[in-house]
Amino acid sequence: MPPHVLVVDDSSLQRTIISGTLGEHFEIVGEAENGREAVELFESTKPDLVTMDIMMPEMDGVEATGRIKQATDKTKIMMCTSVEQAEKMKEAVRAGADEYVTKPFDEDELLDTATALLS
Repeated sequence: MPPHVLVVDDSSLQRTIISGTLGEHFEIVGEAENGREAVELFESTKPDLVTMDIMMPEMDGVEATGRIKQATDKTKIMMCTSVEQAEKMKEAVRAGADEYVTKPFDEDELLDTATALLS
């Protein structure tokens, strides 16, 4: 059974890119457009990996990462961030993020990073 991935980004285009890239190798178990939805979907899907945007409405990726990591340390979280969000990325690492990739994505880097986290 392939690892399960939850894709979280407020941009439907980014979710499509991430799901399309990772969906060939992993099972996409859900997509969320904000941190609140991410935490709810995490609880029902128990994914092996969450790709998490940082800047989102309702609940940002840093807070959502902290909530998920409080629930379990088994799920890996890969932040997907813009280079100019360096300070937020530091907050995400303190909240428990395991790795990050920068936007715009290099699809090979995205897949390689996810694969490394799940191996």
